Amino acid sequence: MLTPRVVKLGGNELDRPGWLAGCARALARLDPVVVVHGGGHAVSALSHRLGLPVEKRDGRRVTSPEVAEVVEQVMAGPVNRRVVAALRAAGLDAVGLSGVDGGLLTARPGPAELGHVGEIADVRVALLESFLLAGLTPVIAPMAPGGGAGGDDADGLPFNVNADDAAAAIAGALQAAELLLVSDVPGVQVDGALRPTLEIGEIETLIELGVAADGMAAKLRAATTALRAGARAVRIGDARLLDDSRSGTRILASAVQPA
Repeated sequence: MLTPRVVKLGGNELDRPGWLAGCARALARLDPVVVVHGGGHAVSALSHRLGLPVEKRDGRRVTSPEVAEVVEQVMAGPVNRRVVAALRAAGLDAVGLSGVDGGLLTARPGPAELGHVGEIADVRVALLESFLLAGLTPVIAPMAPGGGAGGDDADGLPFNVNADDAAAAIAGALQAAELLLVSDVPGVQVDGALRPTLEIGEIETLIELGVAADGMAAKLRAATTALRAGARAVRIGDARLLDDSRSGTRILASAVQPA
């Protein structure tokens, strides 16, 4: 049985070719792997150029129908191609996908105040496994159609899905050996010190106290989702996660108390 790693590459760093190339070389050593990428920086940049508002709440983008069009154009287009090209240059047989392709992901509407944002309801695991068994590396842009008879909405736009949430759902569905949430921060810091481990039972308290906010809060909640859905391990940190198994912050499932 395949036990791949699922790796989410943060959107803020994807504009740095050297960073992406370094990640790609490290990912080639972790094969088999499924890659989910962000792209928030590029989405914000195009939104600004088009005069569209850029607003986030708790680390998640508020997505009007117009912004949803930008997300689809950017994430499934140039950002996805950039990641695929870097992985192929590093020797991985990468193939670019969005969550719409082949019904890979299905979403339900998320909180109404976020607009056209979805939460993953289903992952087509057999499709991912078929790619992995063929020696291919899926590179996934996090957007997903709705699962109802009406599809996404009247405009046919897929839902914008937070990349951490998409990676968590995929890692849980695949029973992944590990979920690595890679960005530009070394891990979870509490009182100025990096925490090597963190139990999921501590996460909501850290968020309520404001110790973990915005993007980090989203990552921690995604880590919890992944572990509860079946992922075997989760780490949060920077690109060193890909080379050093001790790097970053490891999120631990709370110990089960005996009856």
